[in-house]
Amino acid sequence: MAYPHLQAFIKRLESAGELVRINAYVDPVLEIAEITDRVSKSKDGGKALLFENTGTAFPVLMNAYGSQRRMCMALGVDDLDDITHEIEALFKLLTSPKEGILDKLGMLPKLSQFASWMPKVRKGRGACQEVVMTAPDLGKLPIIQCWPQDGGRFVTLPVIHTKDPGTGIRNVGMYRMQVFGPLLTGMHWHKHKVSARHFAEYKKLGRRMPVAVALGGDPVYAYSATAPLPENVDEYMLAGFLRKRQVELVRCLTQPELEVPADADFIIEGYVEPGEELIWEGPFGDHTGYYSLPDWYPRFHVTAITHRKDAVYPATIVGIPPQEDAWLGKATERIFLAPIKMTLVPEIVDMDMPVEGVFHNLVITRIRKDFPGQGQKVMNAMWGAGQMMFNKILVLTDGETPLSDYTALARYVFAHCNVATDIAFSAGPMDVLDHSCNALGFGGKMCIDGTAKQPEESDPRYAWGPLLADYASWLFQAFPEVRAVNEDLVRLGIPCLILSVEKNRAGHVADLHTRLCADPRAEGLKMILYVEHTVPAGDLGVALWRLCNNLDPKRDHYLVDRPATAGAVTAGHVATADHAAAAGHVASAGQAASAGQAATGATTARFACLGLDGTLKTAALDGFTRDWPNIIVADDQTIASVDAKWASLGIGAFIASPSLRFKDQMYGEEAVARP
Repeated sequence: MAYPHLQAFIKRLESAGELVRINAYVDPVLEIAEITDRVSKSKDGGKALLFENTGTAFPVLMNAYGSQRRMCMALGVDDLDDITHEIEALFKLLTSPKEGILDKLGMLPKLSQFASWMPKVRKGRGACQEVVMTAPDLGKLPIIQCWPQDGGRFVTLPVIHTKDPGTGIRNVGMYRMQVFGPLLTGMHWHKHKVSARHFAEYKKLGRRMPVAVALGGDPVYAYSATAPLPENVDEYMLAGFLRKRQVELVRCLTQPELEVPADADFIIEGYVEPGEELIWEGPFGDHTGYYSLPDWYPRFHVTAITHRKDAVYPATIVGIPPQEDAWLGKATERIFLAPIKMTLVPEIVDMDMPVEGVFHNLVITRIRKDFPGQGQKVMNAMWGAGQMMFNKILVLTDGETPLSDYTALARYVFAHCNVATDIAFSAGPMDVLDHSCNALGFGGKMCIDGTAKQPEESDPRYAWGPLLADYASWLFQAFPEVRAVNEDLVRLGIPCLILSVEKNRAGHVADLHTRLCADPRAEGLKMILYVEHTVPAGDLGVALWRLCNNLDPKRDHYLVDRPATAGAVTAGHVATADHAAAAGHVASAGQAASAGQAATGATTARFACLGLDGTLKTAALDGFTRDWPNIIVADDQTIASVDAKWASLGIGAFIASPSLRFKDQMYGEEAVARP
């Protein structure tokens, strides 16, 4: 459905019991973010929050997309998969054979409907231009500061419009904007983004680049700006498809080359001067849960600010997951599943991006497997597909296990993955926000092929022994650097340990993994995940989030591959098979073959265990020369301030600050970690 303006969406949320109005004064600097962080991490994402007393003339809407229900409401569907099915039906209609004139005529109504969703530029002014600031001033907007070490206030939901100077093709993206003055912000264009390419073209021409920023309007606009569309595909085509009504655009007042949504709440017009000195922008508490550190970016000069008479300022915070952005990511996962599998990778059945992976870091894909090597085919195709090029860890599976059942999925993947032969490493483009790479925007990738193996893919030499009932006693006694052991996965029949370790010398984790795996008691394990000693290994979600962020898979993996001890191998097959059956899965063909041969003495069985180093990297211990960011935690003063005013907010029962559980994981108080 189409919302005629943001106020209509707010009314819909309120009537559905999905919005809370907060009348008490809340400071846009840090306090709004702290309250939103508490609510967004509560059960089912809490409620959307409308802060009506911000010290400015405008209220602030937060957490509007922060649950599956509200994400569906924003996109006008009952379930996100409804959009997937609609796109699949459209693809099938367009690609099915058209043998006769009647078949072709039958397509016309659908094509006509699709054409009616295309964006349209109308004459005159829009509601977004009802009020024109005579003296534009960003300070009159309730722009928020999210985290204590942020460089300042940031516009966090800007829908940014640029055009290619050669073709005139529009791009609509979302890039944070740090405020430096009444008429100046930074423009955080990453090198891989289309707007950055537009800027490069303007630099070649020596021409001033017009830019326009929209805030508010139909909530589908902000989503479409984040969507990973192919270059030169207008984001307002997607918005029109989702809302089932064309987006009406009007020309900007001071940058008439650009058009913006007529129903937006705010429009900020301006330009970027290609020859101008860049500005030092950041830090910023980002969606990875870490600060993205400062760097040089273009300056955006404001030439006009216009707004609706009843304008609402929309904003969001990002930080340690889960946050509101997780649901924007879930929408992308479902909406773009159909185009990926119908145009690029037809083997794909389903896809999931766990919240701990903060979008690109971890992607799980279920495929329909028909031939050996198909996992590698899918891996290469996905790493070459649009923004999937930023993916760090790709997990492949087949069979019927639902991707949402992480326990059953992990059992299946580990049962069918030989860590010596079924894990591939590569290198390529990475998200600029990935701090683990040795070089900005370039680092390692890993694909875990957990599909059932065909004979051509199996190596019958490998076997794994039984899992121990107690690893902690052995590890604490033998390895004093191990500070915590998580055996929860092992208890579920998954041969993987998580260890919190305190490093004190160069190559420490590699050496620890080698020594640990030299012991026959390790021979039931396939993988060991190492995290920093400050990270609670027993908290699986936190440990995986930290591991995925801190790991460069190609650089930080250590594989022990050695002959298995005779006792472990002889008894190992029976124990492993029994354990697999008890855990509800079947041992892989490779396990069965290797154990069978080992029992008859036909070959020397091998044991392999992969270690992944998700600890903080430093120059002294790891030769890592880039600054390492701190995790994002609220400051004590803000936490105390929100605690004191909680009863006046009308939100409900008191919620403690989520930051409290992460305080002891920080290294210092600055944006850069100081081990």
